Amino acid sequence: MANSVPTLFTDPINAKILAVSEDRLEGFRRDPLGEIARQSGVDLPEVIARIAAMLRAGTIRRVRQTLLATNLAQGALVAWQVPHEKLDAAFDYMFQSDPFSGHVVIRTADTATAGAKYRLWTTVKVSQGFSMARHCEFLMRRTGAERFLLLPAKKLFTLGVGHVRRRGLEPGSRADVPADVTDAAVTALTDLEWRVLVALKREFQPEELVPNLWEARAKDAGVALDDFLAMAEDFDRRKIIGRFSTF
Repeated sequence: MANSVPTLFTDPINAKILAVSEDRLEGFRRDPLGEIARQSGVDLPEVIARIAAMLRAGTIRRVRQTLLATNLAQGALVAWQVPHEKLDAAFDYMFQSDPFSGHVVIRTADTATAGAKYRLWTTVKVSQGFSMARHCEFLMRRTGAERFLLLPAKKLFTLGVGHVRRRGLEPGSRADVPADVTDAAVTALTDLEWRVLVALKREFQPEELVPNLWEARAKDAGVALDDFLAMAEDFDRRKIIGRFSTF
């Protein structure tokens, strides 16, 4: 039966589902799969079967509740000044060996432009209670970098459109209203809230896609379902929830 379910995103019903599930479910939803069914016009059992089949086939890679990680830990874009002969080794170290660095890029720049000496760019994020500057100083010692500039975000807003919905947009298309802007501010959580958040954000396996999606996650977190849902909605109000998404 599962093998007979179409898994290509070009299938008309899959396209209707993905046009919603990729980027239309902002915030926390108590019944995200039901909301996908409602907005797409596809029956819930069919939505579940098709998302599970696409996940197994690799058409979609993840199904999960995304978070606004910028509000859970300090983070910044970092520009690095590294001697040319050490540039590749510094890239390799930050890309392969530093769990707090991401989006590691060596930039090609005209030597006459401002900032051209900063060719290595990364992001860095550290746990609450730790210092980004001290971690970057540690990376300087390990890589031979001469200088770094921390460029933390001040304001945040969501960009992007799901791959399926994007295919039907004309070049230059834009939303009717500007994106909502969020202040970048780290939110403190209790141990219980962290436990619920970890359960909330974990990726779903195909067999976990059921109508009452959050019941098992509440059990994993060791809390009653009503308490789990209430905390998730509070996370949303505190601007640490992104969207429920397939991608």
